[in-house]
Amino acid sequence: MTINIRLEEPKDHYFVELITRKAFWNLYTPGAVEHLIVHQLRQHPDFIPELAFVIELDEKIIGSIFYSKSKVVDASGKEFPLITFGPVSIDPDYHRQGYGKKLIAHSIAEAKKIGYPAIVIGGFPYHYQPYGFVGTKKYSISMPDGKYYTGIMALPLQANALDSIQGRVFFSEAMEPDLEQLAAYDEAFPKKEKQVLECQAVFEVAVAEIDTTIY
Repeated sequence: MTINIRLEEPKDHYFVELITRKAFWNLYTPGAVEHLIVHQLRQHPDFIPELAFVIELDEKIIGSIFYSKSKVVDASGKEFPLITFGPVSIDPDYHRQGYGKKLIAHSIAEAKKIGYPAIVIGGFPYHYQPYGFVGTKKYSISMPDGKYYTGIMALPLQANALDSIQGRVFFSEAMEPDLEQLAAYDEAFPKKEKQVLECQAVFEVAVAEIDTTIY
């Protein structure tokens, strides 16, 4: 069994999107939009191609990770560039076998090597705390509404990268797909049944949870 992590290539695009769709189907909403995010992100100015990785098992792609540009804007309007990863996908047939951890850890190490200052993401804290992510409240970085949420986390990649930054974080517009294109775009993929599941309600509660931690 051979595991390989490499940069995504154009020939991988459809299969990567197929896995992304499979991984997110009915997870957060009925159906999925993450494969469309991946598709549109590649053409967006905020896309970071040097951090677009796939993970292979015996030369078969089983997952992927993508990065985009984000930023913090302080009270004076000054912008501080950061980066964000997502979507991160592992084929459900290979879940809970450590492949996602290998992919994320590899991408973080590469981002640090390139010289990016910090990563800011949205997600479930228990997924990302093992990599060193903490709530952005620790750094006085809020969402645009001025609130601190438990699911918005940051990881400095360089020493003191976030210590002098305060403001509001803005993720790339590329993370908001053109939903008017979704139905037509989905025609390129196998038919799947959309379902309302309990995990979707859990997600809705989680994204609204306010961070009350005292850092």
